[in-house]
Amino acid sequence: MASISTRALANFSRFSPLIQKSINFRVISVKHRNFSAEQAQSEQPTVELTENEKKLTADVEKLTKDVQTLTEKNKELDDKYKRSLADSENMRKRLTKQIDDAKIFGIQSFCKDLLEVSDILNAATEAVPKEEVSDKNPHLKSLFEGLTMTKNQLGQVFKRNGLEKVDPIDEKFNPNYHEALFQQEIPNKEPNTVVVVSKIGYKLHDRCIRAALVGVSK
Repeated sequence: MASISTRALANFSRFSPLIQKSINFRVISVKHRNFSAEQAQSEQPTVELTENEKKLTADVEKLTKDVQTLTEKNKELDDKYKRSLADSENMRKRLTKQIDDAKIFGIQSFCKDLLEVSDILNAATEAVPKEEVSDKNPHLKSLFEGLTMTKNQLGQVFKRNGLEKVDPIDEKFNPNYHEALFQQEIPNKEPNTVVVVSKIGYKLHDRCIRAALVGVSK
């Protein structure tokens, strides 16, 4: 029994350094693992990085609001731009119409002056007795023919420039082109029918420049 204990003690003494080294190695491994864990924890994001994240989040929110504001301003400017384009187009159309009207109706005052000449020619030709216009009165005949030719030529000039007569006998009264001087009862005539034309009117491209003076049935 004593010899067994002595041998066990001798074996323990012989393997003791190996056991001690194994224990030391395990202790070092555990410490190394603990140190690695502590180092990993130290390398994780700190409070400062979290503040940066908060700052970045705030910046993103600010940028998002700025984008929304700019988008609204862009829509507003786009709407103003479209309105401006529409106003410019309307202005262009109005100016074009005014220019066209100026070309068409620029001679309106000149035509009014010529109407007086036309009235005089009409009165002169109507005043000549038709029975007197013959070879027996060559001078009167030549004068009458000259007046008639002048009146016809003036009528052609009026027509070329869009000036037309308004002779509304037996037509419905139109206040845009007619001026009523009187009313009278006429059998078999509908009310507001033009029965007498005292003075012929004129219109320039559908614009009345002189109303016809008329009498209207009741």
